[in-house]
Amino acid sequence: MNANAPISDTIYEAFLHCETKAYLLLEGATGVSSEIGDWQRTLGNDFKQSASEQLRSNVPAGEYYVGTPPRGALEQGLYRVIVDPLFEFTDIRTRLHALSRDVVGAVYSPVRFVRSEKVATSDKLLVAFDALIVFRATGKMPRVGKIIHGSQYETVAIPLPKLVEKAKSIVFEIVAKQENATQPPLVLNKHCPACEFQSRCRQLAIEKDDLSLLANMTEKGRKQQNGKGIFTVTQLSYTFRPRRHSVRKLPPGVKHESALKALAIRKNRIHVLGMPTFAVPRGAVYLDVEGIPDLDFYYLIGLRYRRGDEDIQHSFWADSPSDERDIWGLCLLTLALIEAPRVIHYGSYEKQFLKRMKARYCDAAEDVRFLDQVISTSFNLLSLTYAQVYFPTYSNGLKEISRQLGFQWSETTASGLNSLVWRSQWEASREPRLKQKLLTYNAEDCEAVQRLAETIATLCSEQPAISSNAVSINVNSLERAYPRRFGVLHYAVPDFKPINEAAYWDYQRNKVYLRTSKRLKRVLRQAQRCDIGEGPPINKLIEVQEERQTHCPQCGSRKLYKNGRFSRVVYDLRFSRAGIKRWIVKYSFNRYICRTCKNGFNEFPRQEKYGKGLKAYVLYQVVELRISQRAVARSLNALFGFRLSAMSVNSVKISSARQYQDTYQNILDRIVAGTLVHADETKVTVGGESQYVWVFTNLEDVAYVYSKSREAGMAQEILKTFKGVLVSDFYTGYDSIDCAQQKCLIHRKRPVLAVCTKCEQSKMMAFVGTDTCVHKEESWTHRIKNFR
Repeated sequence: MNANAPISDTIYEAFLHCETKAYLLLEGATGVSSEIGDWQRTLGNDFKQSASEQLRSNVPAGEYYVGTPPRGALEQGLYRVIVDPLFEFTDIRTRLHALSRDVVGAVYSPVRFVRSEKVATSDKLLVAFDALIVFRATGKMPRVGKIIHGSQYETVAIPLPKLVEKAKSIVFEIVAKQENATQPPLVLNKHCPACEFQSRCRQLAIEKDDLSLLANMTEKGRKQQNGKGIFTVTQLSYTFRPRRHSVRKLPPGVKHESALKALAIRKNRIHVLGMPTFAVPRGAVYLDVEGIPDLDFYYLIGLRYRRGDEDIQHSFWADSPSDERDIWGLCLLTLALIEAPRVIHYGSYEKQFLKRMKARYCDAAEDVRFLDQVISTSFNLLSLTYAQVYFPTYSNGLKEISRQLGFQWSETTASGLNSLVWRSQWEASREPRLKQKLLTYNAEDCEAVQRLAETIATLCSEQPAISSNAVSINVNSLERAYPRRFGVLHYAVPDFKPINEAAYWDYQRNKVYLRTSKRLKRVLRQAQRCDIGEGPPINKLIEVQEERQTHCPQCGSRKLYKNGRFSRVVYDLRFSRAGIKRWIVKYSFNRYICRTCKNGFNEFPRQEKYGKGLKAYVLYQVVELRISQRAVARSLNALFGFRLSAMSVNSVKISSARQYQDTYQNILDRIVAGTLVHADETKVTVGGESQYVWVFTNLEDVAYVYSKSREAGMAQEILKTFKGVLVSDFYTGYDSIDCAQQKCLIHRKRPVLAVCTKCEQSKMMAFVGTDTCVHKEESWTHRIKNFR
């Protein structure tokens, strides 16, 4: 990576989508322009031009400026609107969309033009990046940015403080990777279809057999597999194990098995999980809809169904949103002419379309009832290909699966994104060729859904009778490559059998020494007696004497009788100056039962199974010495003759936590009532998920508070009545607490980016202290104090 290449908004935006793309742009690499990428850039530039004209139209001629104004004009705020300014520094070079100044004040806010109707998180982070540039150019950090978006040029105000902190960390991450000059790991993602490096990255991923080829595998799933040493699709395929579910248990929920998908790719065979049931119903109608998501506008509806031996295709086209009602009416009429129509589609887009059309245009009760029936009986084929039918393809997209089945589209680049490009081109030119291309594309999508439905029906019909010539492989027929239970070993050389039977570490002790050593025999007998006996002896027996109850506590009846003598044993440890000894107390008491309601009861208060001494010993071992619960149980059993398990130790922890709950709350109350609190938070892993532990201390007492997230609401709730001084790091969550605050000195000494006032050379330096640049006479100034 070119360490001297300046960072631009293009590189910053690329980094938000893909680190590899940002790396290649910094390297100066050139990719192959794609139709989708060119279309997005063209529409973006057109919208930027029209939106900037719209912005300037609301400002008098003398109060806006096009280009980069003089620095003095920026610092004094001479212009209300500045369009297309270019800012160049030694490490950053970017052209902002626009700057806007309020009527009062001289602080400029960044303005960004976004074509889409919905504002994405990446758009907000780009505004935060623009705010950093404004701060670097003027020395004033804006508090709010603006996004003008959509066909109606709506303006959205974006609060910047939190976003600026995130943007700073992204910039420093880019700088660190730029200085490191190592290529980031290749990961395919949703941005790839619009990227000029798509073909390059996909070819490299195929050569590496990278896990990111599996479109349904999440980033978290990839990291988990990488942590196990699995980096390729082939490696992942060997990890699949067919599960054996008990007939007494409910079937598991819908879940995609990435390892099974990898296995299907490796064997190049369709794999079926479980026994899915699907057959092409009578009156099947294959539906595919094309629309513009940003506008919630559907312009093309495709219906395909079979009449006799002939396939009928209908396409309903809308020139504009005003025609949407008309094509929906034709579609509804066509569906009504089919006897008991059953809509089959691929993905949730079509079902969402039916629900929206019902809400928009269905007024008659008869139409509502008919459409409710159509929606309730519709079937989404993706529900089968996602969790039960695994095709040997990297994704579950209709195009990839259908091409694997031999179906081809007339346009090799046919895709949902390309259809948006063609529609946009048609709206600009009204060429019949583009309209016909979209009609053909939609009809072929309907045919592909039909082909896939018939294939899945064939696969489901052959599942009960698994045969060698079947098209698919049922997972239930797979033999486990590595059985999980020991079985009978079959030796290729019979003489190895006695050798293997004697090849364990205590064979000689158990089979040889035990026969000759009287001491070992005695130890063995004692261990056996301990295993089958009643446990360690009782140290003290207490006969509980209580007065007989006169009436039942539940029903009030006086018809009571004794139900026998019961006992309860309490296991404990006694500590003395000489050591520790086991102490077991047995309580004996009467139990009564009511003749009327059959309620059993006794007057003896409930005793815990483990005493205070034993609980204290367990807590010391587990908490202070950090010994595992299993090891603590073994230690107690070996030293004191108890019969504890790891679960017993865990129950001691649970009861102790309840016992000390009031003590814990008193510690927190003392801390909050004081005049000084040091606070911090740290990430922990609980059950494989990231959680947080907050720590609060006044240098005398310390309290730890568990939280599932890093949201500041936890600290606010704990310290809501605190009126002293809070010492913390620079996490912005602490700033919302209403009290006097002091930042930690160690955090203040962390490095920040400083810029020379003369040469604009940047340098990482400590927040506290001074330094000089190559000019010597010019000192470094902390122009971006929090830029870390």
